[in-house]
Amino acid sequence: MLKGLNPILSPELLATLRAMGHGDEIALVDGNYPGQEHARRLVRLDGHALIPVLDAILSVLPIDDFVPEAIFRATVKQDIDALDPVHREIIDCCGRHEPNSRVVPLIGADFYPRVRAAHTLVQTSEPRLYGNVILRKGVIYP
Repeated sequence: MLKGLNPILSPELLATLRAMGHGDEIALVDGNYPGQEHARRLVRLDGHALIPVLDAILSVLPIDDFVPEAIFRATVKQDIDALDPVHREIIDCCGRHEPNSRVVPLIGADFYPRVRAAHTLVQTSEPRLYGNVILRKGVIYP
């Protein structure tokens, strides 16, 4: 245990977040997502739901402010406007940490290739469908 760090941030996840560079993306996915198949690097956080994991990661990860869009979420099938409760919670959590960043919905055809290209995929035990989000790492200013 470390002071000031959420215990959800496992040693493997902390090392991954530290190793990522500016512009690298990390995907946080639900328990039904084919993580093993889509991951370049896979970090499993079994037993944890998406929102606590998202909250823990955003407590240490800067979000890219060099680009207009740096946070993305999955959509309900092809409906870009549908907001399931999990999506509202994603938006609320991101808003607490990154109030100037909009959460951009991506339909599956755009979302899945981005997950496959991500630096790391974090597999949660989130039971809700479409509980997936991608974060683009920013910088720490001097």
